[in-house]
Amino acid sequence: MAEDINKKVETDCLLSVNHVSMSYANGNVKAVDDLSFSLKAGEIFGFLGANGAGKTTTIKMATGILPVKSGSIEICGRDITRDPIEAKRNFGFVPDSPIIFDKYTGREYVDFLGDIYGVSKEDRERVSSDLLKRFNLEDAFDKRISGYSHGMKQKIAIIGALIHSPALWILDEPMMGLDPQSSFALKELMKEHRNAGKTVFFSTHVLEVAEKLCDRVAIINKGKLVLCGDMDEIKAAKGDESLEEIFLSVAGEGNNE
Repeated sequence: MAEDINKKVETDCLLSVNHVSMSYANGNVKAVDDLSFSLKAGEIFGFLGANGAGKTTTIKMATGILPVKSGSIEICGRDITRDPIEAKRNFGFVPDSPIIFDKYTGREYVDFLGDIYGVSKEDRERVSSDLLKRFNLEDAFDKRISGYSHGMKQKIAIIGALIHSPALWILDEPMMGLDPQSSFALKELMKEHRNAGKTVFFSTHVLEVAEKLCDRVAIINKGKLVLCGDMDEIKAAKGDESLEEIFLSVAGEGNNE
């Protein structure tokens, strides 16, 4: 199975969101409104918006947590609705609030995910050993997750998401709860993932981080895409304004959901 997971992706489009909509409150509130964008191989893509803009709802549909009822989403050419298992083989996901099996040790959790993805013992040892050192989590790896702090849970969730070396790495507000050293390590990992020809898709409220890291960004407001493109081109078109200034000019106020 590991050979199938790690084989070269046969498409340059790692995530394709096509005319996706999602409503709540019996259709009275549109969280996502006819949203379309795509991610190519070898980029860091920032997904930006105020609170209630529809970021997390979009990510939950892309990862199969919420059903896609209108439009379609493809991961590496696999439809998340029609072919969910194959689609999910191609990404690793870190949610904004990791929900992890507290009774497991860190090692048991990572091994559990390694088993699901068919990762060999040698590969999971190689990947986990490197990441544990980066996040200074080696001493906690054989301790129960129930005793972890929020930041430690975030770190073990990141390690678990990368254990199968996914083509697409999806993160929802990944810096939350991380100390400065771990935030730096995470940003370096994101760059390495991009440089290896893979793709990072992440939402964040920290616009300075997005400005420094991202090759492209998308900004949504009230579920609608209001701006999407290459970071340098967007700044040049807006008179070299900062991303914060550009965001405030196009995103408006959040929905405060």
